[in-house]
Amino acid sequence: MSATTYYFAIVGSADSPLYEADFGVQRTENKHLHQFVVHAALDLVEDALFANTACYLKAVDSYNDWIVSAYVTPSNVRLMLLHEVKSEEAIRSFFVDCHELFVKTLMNPFYDPSTPIQSQAFDTKVHSLAKKYLL
Repeated sequence: MSATTYYFAIVGSADSPLYEADFGVQRTENKHLHQFVVHAALDLVEDALFANTACYLKAVDSYNDWIVSAYVTPSNVRLMLLHEVKSEEAIRSFFVDCHELFVKTLMNPFYDPSTPIQSQAFDTKVHSLAKKYLL
């Protein structure tokens, strides 16, 4: 794929950020702008859930050259990806594998589901999934 910027976030059911990561080319845009764009798309994710019963909601919002894609788990945890290149199948595969990784993290008896994920192993695996599917 081409050199592009990706911002990935996992947002809990209470709209609290559980995990975030940047992939690809880091440009001069402020990380807070990425967070703002993804957070602004959360309402559109809720609206899209009424029209669609699938977990993968595809592109739910766009801002300038960026597209926000979303994946909602059965427990209403939102996996959000801010990206510039539209590649539906690769993004869907990335979300499915990240969801599986998130479920494995939830099964850890030492992890509190309402707190941010700080596991280095989780971060490493998410980055390897991004390299496999997105970069």
